[in-house]
Amino acid sequence: MRKYNREHTLFYCDPPYWDTEGYGVDFGLEQYAQIAELARTIKGRMIISVNDIPEMQEAFKGRAMQSVAINYTVSGLQGRGQRTELVIRNF
Repeated sequence: MRKYNREHTLFYCDPPYWDTEGYGVDFGLEQYAQIAELARTIKGRMIISVNDIPEMQEAFKGRAMQSVAINYTVSGLQGRGQRTELVIRNF
């Protein structure tokens, strides 16, 4: 990100959803805090999508947030149901 951090750059971040399984990587709350700090300090614009839960609302407090309803699918099949996702931006 440092290499491309310019006022005209748009970064999209889609980190693993907190408190879900199946990613196979450790991604703790401190890493969401690092993304939130980047959103506060970079020159460019940033859009972040995470699951809509209180921990994420707290981690990205102070940024513009919108809760968006989405339908999850598995392999193109309906059935996982409707959830909400947070779309966060620094502009």
